[in-house]
Amino acid sequence: MAFDERNALEIAKQIVGTAVENYSRRVPEKVFIPADKTACMVGFSTEAIVQALGGTLDPLLDAVKSGAVRGIAGVVGCNNPKIRHDEGHVGLVRELIYNNVLVVATGCNAIACAKAGLMLPEAADQAGDGLKGVCQALGVPPVLHMGSCVDISRILSVCAAVANALGVDISDLPLAGAAPEWMSEKAVSIGAYVVS
Repeated sequence: MAFDERNALEIAKQIVGTAVENYSRRVPEKVFIPADKTACMVGFSTEAIVQALGGTLDPLLDAVKSGAVRGIAGVVGCNNPKIRHDEGHVGLVRELIYNNVLVVATGCNAIACAKAGLMLPEAADQAGDGLKGVCQALGVPPVLHMGSCVDISRILSVCAAVANALGVDISDLPLAGAAPEWMSEKAVSIGAYVVS
């Protein structure tokens, strides 16, 4: 349902009314609400990442220069109800870390990764040998939580810090961005942000 700020209350009532009317039509076999709980390591700002690296970006830079870490990917975005919940997020992130790509995540992607246990230091066992070694040496997970969906600018702050430390432009770094389950207009703005 399209949002119009001039009619916000009426649209909200329509959304809630539609949800209530459709509740009885839910197919129980297609509803998956997990009861599991998991711990996770969260709250990585640029400063927290530098602190986890021992006060300098050098360990990360050295790992990238040596090829132990092939790059860094910012993976973000909402869940898409057209696919199984979290499947796109977790599948992509697992493939990235397996291929020695450090992942920084925000929003729903971060929650999906946390639920899958990828934001624990022990998740380094699922990473490729290079990334695994870096994570184990530093005691950090291969997926770093950087905040809610509106905190994607934190990812740019880390990119800028790495670029400044190397004396290059951000576009020269081995970086990638993805929103594997995008479903709203804000993903278009995130995509434009990543490309620019």
